[in-house]
Amino acid sequence: MKYLLPLLLLTLLATPLHAQEAFEKDVIKTSGGDLEITFIGHGTLMMKFGGKVIHVDPFSKVADYSKLPKADLLLITHEHQDHLDMAVIGAIRRPDTRVVLTEEGAKKLSDGMIMKNGDVQTVLGVKIEAVPAYNLVHKRENGQPYHPKGQGNGYVLTFGATRLYIAGDTENTPEMTALKNIDVAFLPMNLPYTMTPEMVADAAKAFKPKVLYPYHTGDSDVTKLISLMNDAGNVEVKIRKMK
Repeated sequence: MKYLLPLLLLTLLATPLHAQEAFEKDVIKTSGGDLEITFIGHGTLMMKFGGKVIHVDPFSKVADYSKLPKADLLLITHEHQDHLDMAVIGAIRRPDTRVVLTEEGAKKLSDGMIMKNGDVQTVLGVKIEAVPAYNLVHKRENGQPYHPKGQGNGYVLTFGATRLYIAGDTENTPEMTALKNIDVAFLPMNLPYTMTPEMVADAAKAFKPKVLYPYHTGDSDVTKLISLMNDAGNVEVKIRKMK
């Protein structure tokens, strides 16, 4: 018995974090049926709708993808390795998996469907709108934005009559604040690469999603966003494990 506790501790330390905990899930009712969202972590989401599985920016550091269902549709917001992880993409693709990505992403993964900023496509019955994702303020030491304009996408996905916006790595751009009729929004809050809580609140108050999920939050103080959104009327802020 005296060896049991140290052995248990060693087992826990040797087990990846993502194997120790179940991912949080929400179910959103739409006119086309239930939309199940799994909050995996970082900028990574998984959704199920109409019998199809959608993976967004799968990243091997936040999940054991051998234990997750393979993708019918794979959405890549931009080419950075924590969003376009070639190793994990190979693990979750089937021969018939549809892949949507950017021009820069296609330089790494050449057999997907390229969507440029402003493009609209329907894939597996889901309408997809590509929204520009880029930095206005936060830049590298050489003065270049972490995410230059024209290279990254956010995506507005339509499920039945429900419009869901996944912003990708971006700040509160004019294209974001001009969005209309967004029911669910995922906005990043991970400094210095994306937005401050103030930027997220500014954007959400402008386009007024019914539900706001901060995601890709890193070490940001999500409670600050809740405080900033207290006067935002009908925008419901939901916090999930998306570090």
